[in-house]
Order: sequence, then C-alpha cells, then structure tokens
Amino acid sequence: MQNCTNIQKSLDWCLGTPELPGIKRKIYYIAKSQIAKWPKYDRDDLGRVKSATLIGSFTLVADATWKFIVILADKSQLTSEAQGEVPSQTQLNKLVAVHPGVGPEASAAAAYLNNGDNVFVVEDMKGKFRVVGSEKWPVKSTVAQDNGQGATGTTSTTINVEATDEVPSPFYVGTLTTEEGDIDCSGEEDDETPAGGETPAG
Repeated sequence: MQNCTNIQKSLDWCLGTPELPGIKRKIYYIAKSQIAKWPKYDRDDLGRVKSATLIGSFTLVADATWKFIVILADKSQLTSEAQGEVPSQTQLNKLVAVHPGVGPEASAAAAYLNNGDNVFVVEDMKGKFRVVGSEKWPVKSTVAQDNGQGATGTTSTTINVEATDEVPSPFYVGTLTTEEGDIDCSGEEDDETPAGGETPAG
C-alpha cells in the first residue's frame, strides 16, 4: 500500500508585514520554441508539488534571448484562480499587461503574441519573479489595441495572457538571459542594481 505522507505545512503571517500590490514596469517573454530546457518543480514520490518555486534556470536555444515589454504598472495585473475538478484541479494564471504605445512595433506584437505559444516572467513589488506559462499546457495570448477617443482619450495595447499551471504563477530564482544581459532572479544580486535590469534614478 502506498504511503501517502502529508505534505501540508502551516501558513503563518505576522501582523503588520507589508504585502505590496502590483507588478513592476518591465515584463519579459519568449516563445516556447526558444526554450531548450525548463526549470522543474520539487515533487514527492507521488508526483505532488512540494514548493511553488521552480528549481533551475531556463536554458535557451543558441542565440535566443528573453525580450521585454514596458508596461503601465498601475493598469497591469497578475491573478490566479482554480479550475477543473478534484483530483485534476489546476490553476489558471492570468496576466493583463498594458503597454501605452500603439505604433508599428506595438501593433506588430499582436501578430506574434496572438498566434504564438509564449512564456512570460513578471517581477512583483518585493523583487520576486513569477512565471506565467507552463511546459505542459499551451499559453493563450490575446492583444487588444485602443487608439483613444477625442483629445483626452488614452492609447493602449493590452496583452491578456491565460496560462494553466499546477500552482499560482510559480516563483523563479534562476537566470534570465535577456537582450540587455543576464538577470539574476534569486534576489541575491547587488542592492545597487535593482532586479529587472533597471538602473536607479538620480
């Protein structure tokens, strides 16, 4: 008979601990076809996920890099909700990323995001990186564009992402190889260089 060891843990929270909402203004994405090897979950003998942090780094095919999209952080959001039924419930992770531009580059993005299978990485306000996209299931991306209305309207290119996964947008502590250089997502990098590759203002 299988030994179904309990893997549950207590979930504490200290009163007054700040939980900062939102995501930062630069997100990253890459086509799945450019990923040679994926980071993995820590699992028990029954295949149950023991941690929401992926182990290892994304290994990309030769010359591939993660691309970035600058977004309006106050209009963008990362959410997750359960879907399906026991014992096959999964999480549907959703990313809404609003880019202010509607020019040729933003418009062209619709073509390869709408019809491609891409993975996205976002950084939260605590400097933790989260993955939206799984090796097992396809990622659905849809792009909407608004050229604004009248003299006071607002332009936007909105990228909506839906990705099935086993946990809510897993944490990523590996390396992102971007066109701007490597980003250490472990949170252990020098405090003078903020995560996400942005230089300090001032």
